[in-house]
Amino acid sequence: MVLEVVATAVWAMLPAYVPNNVAVLAGGGRPIDGGRTLGDARLLGDGKTWRGTAFGISAGLALALALDAVATDAGDALGADLPGFPLAAAVALPTGAMLGDILASFLKRRTGRERGAVFPGVDQLDFVVLALALAALAAWEWFQAVFTLPVLGVVLVLTPILHVGTNVIAYQLGLKDEPW
Repeated sequence: MVLEVVATAVWAMLPAYVPNNVAVLAGGGRPIDGGRTLGDARLLGDGKTWRGTAFGISAGLALALALDAVATDAGDALGADLPGFPLAAAVALPTGAMLGDILASFLKRRTGRERGAVFPGVDQLDFVVLALALAALAAWEWFQAVFTLPVLGVVLVLTPILHVGTNVIAYQLGLKDEPW
């Protein structure tokens, strides 16, 4: 039972976990905010680009479609009933993840934090909250069936651990300027 809840949580969130990592790898190019400011600070900053966002969403969508294709076989191998992804959820999860990251960047600029500055809590859960919210709006029945309270609990506990871990690895590989 516990293994199935954890497997479901990770499986269902993978399309939301991957986009920000892909955006780091594929980023660069024109910033979304076009250099605009609000007051004395940039709206988002140079780290939020159209290319990174597009690649991130595309990678999350492709992953959701691939997971959907192997859900039954993977579930049989794990002994868990893993969910498939309706198209609306497959689009909503990575799109929400990227929007959450963009919103966090906006909040960082409004609170005087520079690009890459730590923002505890927000840095770890921004993308999850918007990914879940958008998935709930886009595919409510699927969302209710997949994201039960135990699954949501695992997502909220496991995500910060995974987020910090992957950021440390990206930092050690020279892909990020800071380990958070």
